Amino acid sequence: MSDLILYLLIAVALAFAISSWWGVRKLKALHIRSAVGGDAHESGLSQQRVAVILNPIKTRSGEARADIQRACVTAGWDEPVFFETTAEDPGFGQVQAALAHKPDVVLVGGGDGTVRVVAESLAHTGVAMGLIPLGTGNLLARNVDLDVNDLHANVQTALFGRQRFIDTARMAIENSRTGHSSEHVFLVIAGIGMDAEVLADTNAGLKKAVGWLAYTEAGMRHLPGRRKKISISLDGSPEQARNIRSVLFANCGLVPGGIDFIPQAMIDDGMLDVVVMSPRSALGWLLMYVKILFKHSGKLPIMTVYRSGRIVIKCPEPMPTQLDGDTSGEATRLTVQVDPRSLLVRVRSQV
Repeated sequence: MSDLILYLLIAVALAFAISSWWGVRKLKALHIRSAVGGDAHESGLSQQRVAVILNPIKTRSGEARADIQRACVTAGWDEPVFFETTAEDPGFGQVQAALAHKPDVVLVGGGDGTVRVVAESLAHTGVAMGLIPLGTGNLLARNVDLDVNDLHANVQTALFGRQRFIDTARMAIENSRTGHSSEHVFLVIAGIGMDAEVLADTNAGLKKAVGWLAYTEAGMRHLPGRRKKISISLDGSPEQARNIRSVLFANCGLVPGGIDFIPQAMIDDGMLDVVVMSPRSALGWLLMYVKILFKHSGKLPIMTVYRSGRIVIKCPEPMPTQLDGDTSGEATRLTVQVDPRSLLVRVRSQV
């Protein structure tokens, strides 16, 4: 039996590596549902005041700064105002300083963590956010159909593209063991359980070398493990007890590798797609992966999907959590709430 499990784990690893490589090559073909269309509209501004929140440790941050400055000068606008994040402040203070300049658009040059921090302050302000993806996952950028490898095109979109409102979501985290509580915005996918364990255990050196593929190695190590008991309530319904490995809350569903993890998750529908995963074995993980890869519509008892605007999860023991790929501490209670059409984002102009 142990040999069978080993072979299944190897098969899952190979399948993920092959499909991820293929997904990168075929990203646009796999993900035709984007945030470019719909009700996106022109900004209507001939002159723009531009503020930029930039993470200076990112490899291409200097190139991004120069490209943004050049584009603003060419357009005949005022010089953009730059604010750099620090280890002590990942962007909260910088975005408040940026808003004091009354910008028409705030560009975010960094990874998913920087984008999430800036979005938290820009929600409900009506100030547009432009994305300059410089991180590893770049989850929101992928879900609004940006080419994360084309820096110049992303600068052009952030400054001159159309714009549309998207949903954000908030996750309140409480830990009864420590007394700690916090609340954070997320834009793509948050979760509790194994997904957060994998993120916390991903090798930093490997991540720097191979990017998001480093999560695969950590994921394989965490496939074995026990299910944990939780209770879950959707939109105020009675609590139901579940034994789970992970619960995900998706505002949109595209992840690195070109995999549309939750195809039905829409970025502006005012709902979250809640994925409860409860496999007992490597075979269960393999079945789930096949279902996701081939977008099979059949029901799989170990992977159930719900739609809800508000979710409450309680755990008898603390469980790790994550927000858009960043670990966010342990929780014994989570409250997740969608915030419909709360953030204005720049997207590519239609051809």
